[in-house]
Amino acid sequence: MLIRLVILLLAFSLLSVPSQSAVSSIDLGSEWLKVAVVNLIPGQSPISIAINEMSKRKSPALVSFHADTRLLGEEAAGIIARYPHKVYSQLRDMIGKPYKHVKQLINILYLPFQIVEDSRGGVSFKVDDGENDGKFYSVEELLAMIFSYAVNLAEFHSKVFVKDSVITVPPYFGQVERKGLLQAAELAGINVLALVNEHSGAALQYGIDKDFSNGSRHVIFYDMGATTTHASLVYFSAYNAKEFGKTVSVNQFQVKDVRWDPELGGQNMELRLVEYFADEFNKQVGDGVDVRKSPKAMAKLKKQVKRTKEILSANTAAPISVESLYDDRDFRSTITREKFEELCEDLWEKSLIPLKEVLTQSGLKVDEIYAVELIGGATRVPKLQAKLQEYLGRTEPDRHLDADEAIVLGASLLAANLSDGIKLNRKLGMLDGSSYGFVVELDGPDLVKDDSTRQLLVQRMKKLPSKMFRSIIHNKDFEVSLAYESDDLLPPGVTSPVFAKYDVSGLTDTSEKYSSRNLSSPIKANLHFSLSRSGILSLYRADAVIEITEWVEVPKKNLTVKNATSSSPNISLETGAGNSSEGGNENLHSDGGNINSSNSTVEEPNIIDQPTEKKLKKRTFWIPLKIVEKTAGPGVSLSKKALAECKAKLEALDKKDAERRRTAELKNNLESYIYATKEKLETAEFEKISTSEERETFIVKLDEVQDWLYMDGEDAIAKEFQERLDSLKALGDPIFFRFKELTARSAAVEYAKKYLGEVQQIVHDWEKNKPWLPKDRVDEVLKDADKFNSWLDEKENEQKETSEFSKPAFTSQEVYAKIFNLQDKVSSIKRIPNPKPKVEKKLVKNETESSGEGRKDSDSTSEDKTSQTGRPPSDSGSTYEEKTSQTKKSTAESDGSSNNNKVDTDAEPHEEL
Repeated sequence: MLIRLVILLLAFSLLSVPSQSAVSSIDLGSEWLKVAVVNLIPGQSPISIAINEMSKRKSPALVSFHADTRLLGEEAAGIIARYPHKVYSQLRDMIGKPYKHVKQLINILYLPFQIVEDSRGGVSFKVDDGENDGKFYSVEELLAMIFSYAVNLAEFHSKVFVKDSVITVPPYFGQVERKGLLQAAELAGINVLALVNEHSGAALQYGIDKDFSNGSRHVIFYDMGATTTHASLVYFSAYNAKEFGKTVSVNQFQVKDVRWDPELGGQNMELRLVEYFADEFNKQVGDGVDVRKSPKAMAKLKKQVKRTKEILSANTAAPISVESLYDDRDFRSTITREKFEELCEDLWEKSLIPLKEVLTQSGLKVDEIYAVELIGGATRVPKLQAKLQEYLGRTEPDRHLDADEAIVLGASLLAANLSDGIKLNRKLGMLDGSSYGFVVELDGPDLVKDDSTRQLLVQRMKKLPSKMFRSIIHNKDFEVSLAYESDDLLPPGVTSPVFAKYDVSGLTDTSEKYSSRNLSSPIKANLHFSLSRSGILSLYRADAVIEITEWVEVPKKNLTVKNATSSSPNISLETGAGNSSEGGNENLHSDGGNINSSNSTVEEPNIIDQPTEKKLKKRTFWIPLKIVEKTAGPGVSLSKKALAECKAKLEALDKKDAERRRTAELKNNLESYIYATKEKLETAEFEKISTSEERETFIVKLDEVQDWLYMDGEDAIAKEFQERLDSLKALGDPIFFRFKELTARSAAVEYAKKYLGEVQQIVHDWEKNKPWLPKDRVDEVLKDADKFNSWLDEKENEQKETSEFSKPAFTSQEVYAKIFNLQDKVSSIKRIPNPKPKVEKKLVKNETESSGEGRKDSDSTSEDKTSQTGRPPSDSGSTYEEKTSQTKKSTAESDGSSNNNKVDTDAEPHEEL
């Protein structure tokens, strides 16, 4: 039976209380980054795409160091043509890869990066800029910067804290790449709920709003991005489940297979155009010039080629124009779609291979596939669509999903499901599988290389997550290796199938210690493996298993009743090889080690003579073994010390970026204040509340700061901008305050006089309709109102004598403070309730007694119910009329039920309103 994940449908009824947090999904590609946010803030869409600072729905996955500043996303993209050696790209495809593979990649793509081989066999980037000059950054560190940028986009979009996230990965990512992404996310402070394969994200988005109860279907998701292509076969169906006592249909899907080409994508098509135009430019210039030797020229050409390819997707021809491409020479040319398709002729055939492999392995025919959904930016190329339609025998491509956003939106549904505080009511069962098969290999003393020491541990497409168990008869320490099942199916750049090694120790010592005991079977080791939801395989536990058979004395079973009552009920009888406590191993292990035994605890019986007998008893013990990972090469994860150092470097950069943003904000505030103030000072209104000398002095100061801003202030720090803004406000705030009070003060006076008139009417209504109100407090309100009115008249007369250029005699804030104080007193008096008249208990008692014996029963029942419901006693303030009515009603109920001689004493209590 499938393990089903409850996936939520956006915008539908929420089953949890909205929290002040959100979760996100991050779709990290070779060139682009997309971020989706799941947020429960009212008024916002539950799931939406986070836009960047340029209001775009996807951002360049770039990092740059320039002018002593770190640039991310759009900022880094802005300088790539001028400083290609400072803008780091294609980082996703470099994670966990060996140095030679990365070197080959950057050469093919004409990327002028300075890279060195690090101690793990991977790559580090040497930065040549300002304070970072000579510093080295690993791929994990640069990816952590991109992840931090993604989280900032999510938080800016949702306006709440975002920590939990799901990150998408290509299906061909192996163990090293997946671990590297998790470490990069850890450096960025992200709690990764799971890594999800890109095709699973697309399948979630496809199936969440469909109904498969009327029929199952096979769907292929064909994804061609910038650098990779993969095709996945997904089976959608439905099953019945019980929900609140009703049978409901629940949708589900299972990934049957996935095939890929990790070196085929839209970038390959662009490179064909780059080579074509580079040759054309070289011919135009002549003199042996080769534009390929200029990194800056190739960066410019690649940027324009990308636009040309996009134009060709909608037009039969496209121009290309690059100013100062090389040696101040411009380049202009055109290309037809036909020529472009001719240049990429071999790529069209390669693009069908993943699709053909999926169909071949599944045994399905083309007409058995319900749909072939196209996703990824490169699937917009008309020739590719035509090639797919020709192979599938279809007239139109299936494009029901957004080619760019389907994966990240589907991943956000998984993020919502895996988070703690967000649940929606639409369910979709999900079952993904491992893209690779894995084997376990054992090596050590006296271990012969055969089928018992090399076993298939995880079959390809085994469900995620899973746990596996293997057992080996052995008595010495040994080594465990985890490897890919086939040498023909390895992740890109991987040269050895082995990706993890562990030393398992403690078995030799255990065997020596217990070999002299009466062992019922040879000592063996149990190994426990975990295949996580993120597709990462690990050895997480190892135990030595010892089975001992020995004679023990136990009480006889056939005891008389008298003897049986004197025996302890906690004495354990003979058991099998189940779990037990440590009580049974007291003679086996004397050094206080941690051992799990298969026997229950035996307590000492009372000291009473009773017959016993000897029985052969089997005991099983599980002793934990020590596991030490000793993986080496590019696959080794960063050590704790290295992680701490990386975090310190990134925190320093984050602090510097924050200061840079604060400086830019304060500079913008200062500039805006200068221009806005100058414009206001020229209006007639400001002439009424300021002297010409005051305005002239202020304008001179504004000009002085403005000159500084555009000269010496270019390299100023945040503190200097703030100080100059404060100095300007010290001159301007009194003027602006007087300007504001021109209208605010008169409005406050008008409102005050209106309310004072209302107070007189309120008091008049109290005297007429609420005579119980305390007279002293009512008089106090009238007295305060008179004082307020007198103060207002006095201040108004004083203000008439005060120049508009001077400080006001009183402010609107003072007026409103007095109004609010008076309103509070009026409200407190208005809330005084009408006191209830006192009623003597005797009146109620006499009325009750006159009803006879039946009424007494009723009263008793009523009192019982009253105590159950927690109602107050009869003298707690109700009027006499209310009491009499309640008593009569109780009597009638009692009379009606007395025929059956039953009283409902188990009535459900009801909460008082």
